[in-house]
Amino acid sequence: MAKRVYPTHTWHPRYWPTHAVILLLKLLAWLPWPLKISTGRMIGRLAYLFARQRRHYTEINIALCFPEKTPQQQRELVKESFISNGIGLVEVATCLVRDVSELKERVTFLGREHMDKALAQGKGVLVLGAHFSMLDLGGALHTLFYPGDAIYKPHKNPVMDAFIQQGRLKHYEQMVPQKDLKALVRRIRQGKAVWYSPDQDFGRKVSVFAPFFGVTAASVTMTARIAKMTGAPVLPLRMHRNPDQRSYTLEYLPPLENFPSDDALQDATRVNQVLEQMIRLHPEQYLWMHRRFKTQADPSLASPYKHRSSRL
Repeated sequence: MAKRVYPTHTWHPRYWPTHAVILLLKLLAWLPWPLKISTGRMIGRLAYLFARQRRHYTEINIALCFPEKTPQQQRELVKESFISNGIGLVEVATCLVRDVSELKERVTFLGREHMDKALAQGKGVLVLGAHFSMLDLGGALHTLFYPGDAIYKPHKNPVMDAFIQQGRLKHYEQMVPQKDLKALVRRIRQGKAVWYSPDQDFGRKVSVFAPFFGVTAASVTMTARIAKMTGAPVLPLRMHRNPDQRSYTLEYLPPLENFPSDDALQDATRVNQVLEQMIRLHPEQYLWMHRRFKTQADPSLASPYKHRSSRL
């Protein structure tokens, strides 16, 4: 497949739909909070109805990760996940466009003693996160308490990428490109806290196969590599939207002890266990829409998303 080439002029007609999306995000950001949440819920419900491929991925993930749930419970979790991520889209718009400092009083931040102790060591901190629906807003809220950096994957569309980067730099000190390991290590060695989320399938070459919700999954080894290269503590951070739909809880868990080891599989398993622990608190607020299990340990086996029929 040929690589898509984008025009250099940012107002080229090809970018007009992108500018329309950006305008919509700006409008969503300024809605009153109750209307913002109801709009997000509506977006989630519409996505559930019309984003059939993403719904299929979500159904397969939920069926694999929660076999103890009945089919009806699984269906409800799929719907709740779409609604939560619809709200998450409006939260993304809010933190990309607006100053979120007015939301600080709505944040309950638990486990801060773990971060304070980690920063006092002077080795920087690798913040271990997951793709929660409120990830972008959660990261912005986190910087109201602790400055830091985040790793990002550049958007292929340069106009959208510029908008996202401009919005995120309102909150983070630096955005470190996902593939720039040297920059990441350098920032940690400078004593910075850098946010890293290793909960997606990045393929066989950079992974070992470790259990995630009891399912063998391609799991990146980068968390352990970064910790080994920097000597920085690895500090898990979980977050969730509270039931009132207007306040949030962030919580640092204790740092991973005796990490990394000399066993890549053991280290990846530990990371997955922590991620699972964080996700299980509010599983509906996790991004189940990506193909977490697309790479199989046995290369002769196809991805479960290709030929496994939905149970839901």
